[in-house]
Amino acid sequence: MADAPLGGLNTFGIRARARVLWRIAALDELPAVLRAVREDAGGEPLVLGGGSNLLITGDVDRPVLQVALPGRRILEGDDDSVLIEAGAGESWDGLVRWSLAQGLSGLENLALIPGTAGAAPIQNIGAYGVEQRDVFDSLDAVDLHAGAARRFDAAECAFGYRDSLFKHAGGSRWLITAVRYRLPRRPRLHLDYGEIREELGRAGRSEPTAVDVADAVTAIRRRKLPDPAVLGNAGSFFKNPLLDPAQAQALIAREPGLPAWPAGDRVKLSAAWMIDRCGWKGHRDGDAGVHAAHALVLVNHGGASGAEVLTLARRIRDSVQSRFGVALEPEPVLVGPGRL
Repeated sequence: MADAPLGGLNTFGIRARARVLWRIAALDELPAVLRAVREDAGGEPLVLGGGSNLLITGDVDRPVLQVALPGRRILEGDDDSVLIEAGAGESWDGLVRWSLAQGLSGLENLALIPGTAGAAPIQNIGAYGVEQRDVFDSLDAVDLHAGAARRFDAAECAFGYRDSLFKHAGGSRWLITAVRYRLPRRPRLHLDYGEIREELGRAGRSEPTAVDVADAVTAIRRRKLPDPAVLGNAGSFFKNPLLDPAQAQALIAREPGLPAWPAGDRVKLSAAWMIDRCGWKGHRDGDAGVHAAHALVLVNHGGASGAEVLTLARRIRDSVQSRFGVALEPEPVLVGPGRL
């Protein structure tokens, strides 16, 4: 499709346009699409899933590929675990709920995260003490340059905090077609976060199941985070910063109440707390704003451009840097002119 509108293909609701867009709904469509992309010679394609983790700051002149590959299935299993596979275009939350319906656990803390299954490993999505890499097995991808397919295991994906190989130089040449997770048959529930325990308590779940945890996470997210269908957003806009223990302790001593928790050999700090202390929660510049209930969430009140959201993000980053000496990094991929 030429001159394609992108407003409905990104959860921020940014009304940008793509010079040309192809939608891929079956693997056998890929060879023809890749030939067309090479003939177009418009540069590295932009691969879209659910559009839930990007901010488009202007019209997109390069080719856009919307991945809509469907399918969910069980590949194999034993007494301890089951290997499942999902097409890259499957809804992530739909995959979580489907896995629970099969009697499997491992993804319940990641319920209601927007986006597609194929985008989950790119961002290494995580929530409430769990990341997708904890149960990740492998993924299939196609080289957009050569057209060759290959399989990546977890080590090859180089997962980090909201990070992977696919967010770095050379990673964007891969179009993910399918993902696989090895899920345990016996639940190993992660209830470290007080919010989850409190929600389970309110629901009267003293001996929770994986479904109960998913329901609790869903209820929490619905209270805290705006529905993109109502108020455009990409979820948490900034990563929680990771500091060396000595740096973190010095900052906590200066800023009592700053939430912090261990993250390997580093300490993770609450970006939302710092943004809130800088007075940004509920702030609005035209139609670009900060959500009134969650300082990490930047929102589009209806008519904001991507450039306007980016300008607001820069102001927030600079104020946190000035007060706390901490450099915030964005979670979403920035597409178009301008960088944070």
